Amino acid sequence: MTYAFADALTGFVRGRFVRRGLRPVPGRHRLQLPSALRGDRAYDAVGITERHGPGVMALLPRAGCVLAGAGRWWWIVPPQSDVGVDWPAPVVYAAGAMVTGPPGGRTGPTGTEEPRVVHWPGDGEPYTHPLLLHIAVCAAAGVSPAWPGGDRPPGS
Repeated sequence: MTYAFADALTGFVRGRFVRRGLRPVPGRHRLQLPSALRGDRAYDAVGITERHGPGVMALLPRAGCVLAGAGRWWWIVPPQSDVGVDWPAPVVYAAGAMVTGPPGGRTGPTGTEEPRVVHWPGDGEPYTHPLLLHIAVCAAAGVSPAWPGGDRPPGS
């Protein structure tokens, strides 16, 4: 057994990899995907200010589902897309897609407000690739991408 694997098991046993932010908290809500994209997938969200949203979108070769509400654009990413990536300061990373503040957008069928869809993925895949999103967000924010433990992207 490698030390890295043993460390991961220790973290798992101690609860380090437990999903964060999924408990109900006053003033927080979960971003809901449109029903056609939901399924039983887990997802996180990466939010940036609304004014940077179109610039980030233009830099991406492909975007998944993008929602907008409460002054932010939210890209849907696979769970734990914050592991091994240092998101720049203007970014809000929402584990479990739990976001703070009032939901923005249209009123849903239950009477609660839901964010509006800014981009619908043509292929039905809700996720945006987190590393490509990280690079695009850094470019829009005017900062260099930062990778924990060095200046190389993960996997290189």
